Amino acid sequence: MTDKRLRILILGGYGTFGGRLATLLSGDARLSLIIAGRSRQKAEQFIATLPVGAEYAPMVIDRNHDPEETFLKVAPDIVVDASGPFQSYGRDPYRVVRAAIATGANYLDLADGSVFVEGIAQFDAAAQEKGLFVLSGVSSFPVLTAAAVRALSRDMVEITSVAGGIAPSPYAGVGLNVIRAITHYAGQPIRLMRDGRITSAHALTETRHYTIAPPGRLPLKSTRFSLVDVPDLLLVPAADPRIKSIWMGAGPVPEVLHRLLNGLAWLVRLGVLPTIAPLARFCFAVINRVRWGEHRGGMFIELRGRRGDGGGVKRSWHLLAEGSDGPFIPSMAVDAIVRKVLAGTSPAAGARPATDALELSDYEEVFEGRTIFAGLRDETCERLLPLYPRVLGSAWMELPHTIRAMHETSQSTVADGVGCVDNGRSLFARLIRRLVGFPGAGGDLPVTVSFKRSDKGEEWTRTFAGHEFSSFQRVGEGRDERLLTERFGPAEFGLALVVDAGRLRFIIRRWRLFGVPLPLILAPRCNAFEAEHDGKFHFHVELSHPWVGLIVRYAGWLEPRPEGWEGPVEMTSDVER
Repeated sequence: MTDKRLRILILGGYGTFGGRLATLLSGDARLSLIIAGRSRQKAEQFIATLPVGAEYAPMVIDRNHDPEETFLKVAPDIVVDASGPFQSYGRDPYRVVRAAIATGANYLDLADGSVFVEGIAQFDAAAQEKGLFVLSGVSSFPVLTAAAVRALSRDMVEITSVAGGIAPSPYAGVGLNVIRAITHYAGQPIRLMRDGRITSAHALTETRHYTIAPPGRLPLKSTRFSLVDVPDLLLVPAADPRIKSIWMGAGPVPEVLHRLLNGLAWLVRLGVLPTIAPLARFCFAVINRVRWGEHRGGMFIELRGRRGDGGGVKRSWHLLAEGSDGPFIPSMAVDAIVRKVLAGTSPAAGARPATDALELSDYEEVFEGRTIFAGLRDETCERLLPLYPRVLGSAWMELPHTIRAMHETSQSTVADGVGCVDNGRSLFARLIRRLVGFPGAGGDLPVTVSFKRSDKGEEWTRTFAGHEFSSFQRVGEGRDERLLTERFGPAEFGLALVVDAGRLRFIIRRWRLFGVPLPLILAPRCNAFEAEHDGKFHFHVELSHPWVGLIVRYAGWLEPRPEGWEGPVEMTSDVER
């Protein structure tokens, strides 16, 4: 290996998180990556999968034996411990840290154990003496968490609560050491900040639901999160005395397995079982085989507090990762720090938790080119807005003017235009149309839509050539959080508002019939959007079902009626079909 390259030794380099980190770093020719673990064969096999770019070398190392001699031979610039589980490193948990400092190597780890990360500060004097940075917990928890808290709280004088969580894709793949860590602390008391004091709670026995929804993106489904033992519970409040309470959770799916894990944690909490650690391998096998749901993941941080003027504040940061990009996020903090080192801006010398190592802006470079989207929501302001701006948040301003003009007022309005209607011919399609009140088929039909707005929501009354039908729209609550709910007769739909290439799309995420929640697979298929065309507001709604085919399709254009106008409306046929 050449001396000009930055040498990075990755312990657990072919494992779940270490392998993803190596993949992130692999394209940079300025790096030499030493892929270290207990098996040289596995290290070599993994290296064979990496692209041309960085320089690679396999290495056999057992962190349970004195690694100092190995570090002296390799002379790494940075040692990254991505092995774990950090909660069970034995009687000498900091063996690798001491070896790195003794041999003049900087140190980073992806530790998720709160006690381990908090204890890294004992090496501060030794690290400063040698001019080395020694950072622990360089992962989503607590680096990304702390960065989001700082971004959300800049004008707040008090933060009454911080809540956050990670919802991994069911197809992300979970490492055995992660499962070992979870089963180690499940049901056990863990320390956290509540109501301004350090207290304890029992891991995986406290749950809550939350919908991760970056503005203008298709949100995740409402997800069940359970309290987990992560460094954030103590380190984030320690770094910011404004914080009075904090709660951090994980939202694995399928939910049935999540609930089973909650049940086992309760058996530990009640003393029925001493621990579920012996079930780690069984849990590992099940969670990596029993998979269904969307291949998407996300993360959220929500703050509540008050400003200096006494006004209440509720803000949140949402991150969404599509497909296989999400599993890389926990390793991206190390990637971002390595990029900073290469750019000549290394972290300051000393040993400490990594809570202040990065800002949200530092993640932008590592997110670039991936299907990872993040955004802020300020519900303090949004709750005062009309319905659509409130649901869309900051994505509202991405829409064309004509769409915003149709929805941005809180006053009742009327719009006129021209539309066409196509209807399915099956018996069931006719029955559904009659039940809801959809209009009959026709082209170049005069259309009037009245928007009756109130504090509860908006009633839309659509009139196609004298045939009238209505729906009621409101902000979703509970499992419908972050959605627009619309009720047509006995059916109510939870709709995601998605901004897509200048269009506003409506995507069904939940539905109920006669008030009974039903599986999404049984819901009608919906192709509905609003768009701007030739300077006019256009709408397109198409409902179908695999069992009955087309139910109804109606499309057309509208223009808001001038205030106080009561005369005839001149219309021309230019319906976008």
